Amino acid sequence: MSAVPPSQSRGFYDESLLRRHLEQAAAKLPGPDYYVVLRWIHEILQPKTYIEIGVRHGASLRLALPDTLCLGIDPAPALIGGALPNERIFPMTSDEFFKRHDLGQALGAPSFGLAFVDGLHLWEQALQDFIHIERFAGPESVILIHDCLPLDDLTSQRNRTTDFYSGDVWKLGVCLKQRRPDLRMATVRTGPTGLCIVSRLDRKSTILESRRDEYVERYTRLIFADFETRPERSPATVGNDRDAIRSWFAEPPETRPGRDLKARISTTS
Repeated sequence: MSAVPPSQSRGFYDESLLRRHLEQAAAKLPGPDYYVVLRWIHEILQPKTYIEIGVRHGASLRLALPDTLCLGIDPAPALIGGALPNERIFPMTSDEFFKRHDLGQALGAPSFGLAFVDGLHLWEQALQDFIHIERFAGPESVILIHDCLPLDDLTSQRNRTTDFYSGDVWKLGVCLKQRRPDLRMATVRTGPTGLCIVSRLDRKSTILESRRDEYVERYTRLIFADFETRPERSPATVGNDRDAIRSWFAEPPETRPGRDLKARISTTS
């Protein structure tokens, strides 16, 4: 969910409406917000590398552990206090970054540990970001997608008219569930608009890229009523609870490829 101060509101800032939306979101998705959940995931997985698309002031970027190498991508970053020693910030769009840079070289590693997609709030851009990032995935890589549990029709429109805003990113969850059954997905019921977890990534998969135009045309047509009335199309959800999230990551090894993820989960997390 994006919220901007009045000075950056572009004419749609309404304090009373924002307050009402926040209250509705808290009632719909009670418990810790996505910042807390993001920190939990960092503590559970302890990734060596972290990618974030959509940095803004760096609030979510700074939730990474001190020893995690962080790479932030944002066309207009405004980090409070400037970049930290473990942060590399690229002031450009994600499309420009992946056109100009090799992510593996930027990270100094063949694959990434954790990535967070929270850039432009249009689902087709989130899809493109997912495609770019997955090319550098390893057996244990995880991608997080923000805004997959929209509040209502007004705040999930493609054209933004409210300060509280998730856009139509939720459509990416539907697309991935239907078109990439090889992925393992779940959306944490955390406020204000959910956080989707995607694992079992496959850097060799080409279906999303090869059929991108087809998918964009098909899924852009969906409306909020489709989200409300057809919940089975979306990824299953996980409770907004640290133990529930930790248990999801620690599934039995025979149900997933690669090295046992339990070995990577801190016994103190």
